[in-house]
Amino acid sequence: PTANFRAALSRLSRRSSRTRTQSELSLIHSAMVRVPLSELNQLAGSADVIYVSPDRTIQPTLDHARAATQTDAVWNMGLGGAKVRVAVIDSGITVNEAFAGGANSSRIVYAKSFVPGVASTNDGYGHGSHVASIIGGDGEGSNMAAAKLRGIAPYVELVNLRVLDDNGEGKDSAVVAALQFIVNNQRSSSDLKIRVVNLSLGRDVYETYRNDPLCKAVEAVWNAGITVVVAAGNDGRLNVNNNQGYGTINSPGNDPYVITVGAVNSKKTNTRTDDSMTTYSSKGPSAIDHIVKPDLVAPGNRITAFATGRLKINNPSNIVDPVNSYMELSGTSMATPFVSGAVAILLGEDNSLTPDQIKVKLMMSAWKGLPATTKVIDPLTKNSYTVNNDIFTSGAGYLDVYAALSNTFDTDLDAISPSAKIDSKTGKVKLVVPKNVVWGDVKLPKNVVWGDKINGDQVVWGDQVVWGDSSKKTLNVVWGDQSIFGCSKSEIVLGEANKTLIKGE
Repeated sequence: PTANFRAALSRLSRRSSRTRTQSELSLIHSAMVRVPLSELNQLAGSADVIYVSPDRTIQPTLDHARAATQTDAVWNMGLGGAKVRVAVIDSGITVNEAFAGGANSSRIVYAKSFVPGVASTNDGYGHGSHVASIIGGDGEGSNMAAAKLRGIAPYVELVNLRVLDDNGEGKDSAVVAALQFIVNNQRSSSDLKIRVVNLSLGRDVYETYRNDPLCKAVEAVWNAGITVVVAAGNDGRLNVNNNQGYGTINSPGNDPYVITVGAVNSKKTNTRTDDSMTTYSSKGPSAIDHIVKPDLVAPGNRITAFATGRLKINNPSNIVDPVNSYMELSGTSMATPFVSGAVAILLGEDNSLTPDQIKVKLMMSAWKGLPATTKVIDPLTKNSYTVNNDIFTSGAGYLDVYAALSNTFDTDLDAISPSAKIDSKTGKVKLVVPKNVVWGDVKLPKNVVWGDKINGDQVVWGDQVVWGDSSKKTLNVVWGDQSIFGCSKSEIVLGEANKTLIKGE
């Protein structure tokens, strides 16, 4: 209860004259507190404190790609997410013709900054505008053909919640505060009616999702009936201790409730048959809890959308339309808004859908034709990378908006992503599916995730076996030495973890 929570905060403040409550984060029964290091152990030992987490730093992680996801077929039906509101929690959104809603109006219906000391909601970095443009830009204001630059759901309304500064960095507390605002607003008379939240940002996993403040916050939003879509991260080339990029899903993408998105290379063609997984897309299972992630994948390589700020200034070679600020960016940050836009389209057609029902429809309908193996040679470093297309790399498969819209399967069960467990006797990895969740439903088709054989074993969630021989060093590392997670930045192959990818592959 709120009264008990605030009484606990008051007691903590009285323990030391130097302990200061910066802000209440009641969404997760927590607070942002500044406390002297010498008194931290004393505070942590209080009966009022269950867990202490640092205020960690977070960072951000359309034409041909759109066709590959079958979005054009949906547009032919006249659908585009009209009247659905999507909250973009990012570096802000710069007002532009791409977000126009008609004569002298804008589809950015609300804006608020959660960056300490910064009131402006304009995007000084450029990442948030690019993400918003992929979700709902209409392609106008460019020298290029507007239809080619149109976002997935060009009729959506956007809520701009800024948590990242002009350098593309922010703190856990700012993201939690933005998520708290969404839930509080839903309960108020001024309800913005937000139905989708896009989080193209994250950080390394340092604790179980049950204690992680970001995970606790996104779960609270999900349980409030709002679909949360999160980037998987860009650490798929990480190879500390020979983990081959496995176990690198970022927080809060490691939470089992939310929809976590990896990145595909659409090859800039209108067909998906030549598409493949990107080598930088983070892979599951998640650190510590071994949650099966990502849930699905979408185009995220060299995506053209509106962007300005420092990204445009510092990366002139990526600018496609220099006059009107359209540029290419890559990463799971770009794949995530494809899915958020798809969610908006589904809600535009059926506003009664719950987050769990949406997650099931997207995963069941995902295309499963990506190649089993992808090899890439980095043009800059000349290093060679190989990606095996398995359940921890591409989840349920490739986003297919038209198929998801056509999916008629209905359920009232939860769609919590299962965890994976290694069998020490057989050396095989199996799924652990909680009770009363959709994946245990006998009515669910067995090819909900995979219908093919991956690494020698039938990979269908109903059969429980998701990976074959775990004697490989890769699997031993993922289930063994947890020191590979949260490694130092100097050990990361692909630049700094979670930074915006510029060149892609």
